[in-house]
Amino acid sequence: MLGCMVTETLSLWRDAERCYRVVTARDSRFDGQFIMAVRTTGIYCRPSCPASTPKAQNVRFFPTSAAAQANGFRACRRCLPDAVPGSPDWNVRADLAARAMRLISDGTVEREGVPGLARRLGYSERQLGRVLTAELGAGPLALARAHRAHSARLLIEMSELPLTDVAFAAGFSSVRQFNETIREVFATTPSQLRAFAASRRGRQSDVTGTRLSLRLPFRPPFDASGLLRFFADNAIPDVEEVTSESYARTLRLAHGTGVVRLTPSPDHVRCELMLTDLRDLGSAVSRVRRLLDLDADPAAVTRVLGADPALAPLVAAVPGIRVPGAVDGEELLLRALLRELPPGEEVPGEWGVTRLFPTAAQVATAGLGETVTAVAAALAEGRLDVHVGREAAELRAELLAYVDPSTADYVLMRVLGAPDALLTGDPEVRRGAEALGIPAESLSERARAWTPWCSYAGMYLRSALFALPQHGLGDDDLVAVERRRR
Repeated sequence: MLGCMVTETLSLWRDAERCYRVVTARDSRFDGQFIMAVRTTGIYCRPSCPASTPKAQNVRFFPTSAAAQANGFRACRRCLPDAVPGSPDWNVRADLAARAMRLISDGTVEREGVPGLARRLGYSERQLGRVLTAELGAGPLALARAHRAHSARLLIEMSELPLTDVAFAAGFSSVRQFNETIREVFATTPSQLRAFAASRRGRQSDVTGTRLSLRLPFRPPFDASGLLRFFADNAIPDVEEVTSESYARTLRLAHGTGVVRLTPSPDHVRCELMLTDLRDLGSAVSRVRRLLDLDADPAAVTRVLGADPALAPLVAAVPGIRVPGAVDGEELLLRALLRELPPGEEVPGEWGVTRLFPTAAQVATAGLGETVTAVAAALAEGRLDVHVGREAAELRAELLAYVDPSTADYVLMRVLGAPDALLTGDPEVRRGAEALGIPAESLSERARAWTPWCSYAGMYLRSALFALPQHGLGDDDLVAVERRRR
């Protein structure tokens, strides 16, 4: 079942009274969901900024940092409002603005320009600009500029690249544009940003050149062990390496290749990156965040799924469960179909991974069966395009020409981050449901109460077989659940 993806009719940032209450409470759960700008200082902050709370009449709220920048505000150097999880709206919403934001984060504007972004979304540039300005407070160029500024700050602070190289690696067309943007956004110069970062480097580990070490924030709680277990169960030798503490894999990116190792910590994920071309930094980070579902809002998921008596013990036992995403749509679709894998291109070894996943063209000529060959050929020839900016219903219709509905919904769940896809045909989901006393044939009906978080419900059901004994949820708990359900 693929449920509809929904969102509130009134975006949070438009509710000034509620936003101000969040700011007053310095509630970090809302970091990334909106931006607070202070008229008297000209600075914008994350909701949990530790600075003194400004008066209500002196603040404005924006949906994105780009909107705040477009209105003349600069980033707070104390709370670093761009170093927060992304808005969970992009997980739930399937509208044009959400799809555009996913593509912008993946670096589409830097690679293909606004015309390329509009083409991928199926809109004219004028229509796209109107919608994004109305929904997000800024047009595609301003949104991409904010994305470039964030990538530039990472390179300035986390590498020893000459600043001229940083400018072009981050996607700026000139050093002058780079310097002006950094001054406007961060109220400082690139040199001063680097000097400030260097002063902290004695207390924090750092790496140089094409090897970077980043901290990826998330909204706690975060079920890291569940993700590592999922990746271990599905790992491809040489392409992926999973240990009890980390996950490593190779990446095929727009300008080159990369290798990443992800190590979860209590309040962030450490992301170690090796890139052959630093222009891919922003895209690599964006893909890794989607892979780990780091922009999810676990509190919203818990409110809905924790209210179901059957799921409540699991929600309590496995807080912060995530839905694994994908770093590449083509790869995810192909690996869902493949039982054997032709060898991919070798890359410099690091962390136990030495090969890229094969390209669609390589799979198409490997003689791996009619369905696999047809799908791979369609991908290689551009007749089938699986990327994060696709409209879900349109992509599903295209996929159904090649694969069964269960595989199509699996792809939507992991590639598009569809939060409301319940894979009723997944054997592990069905076994988990039956372990909780939910007849597998009633899952579609039951899912109505789980909307818009059916994907997360499915992950909880998959976890039931190991989570119940592991967390001490024995027969008495199941009996109590059954009694409440009746």
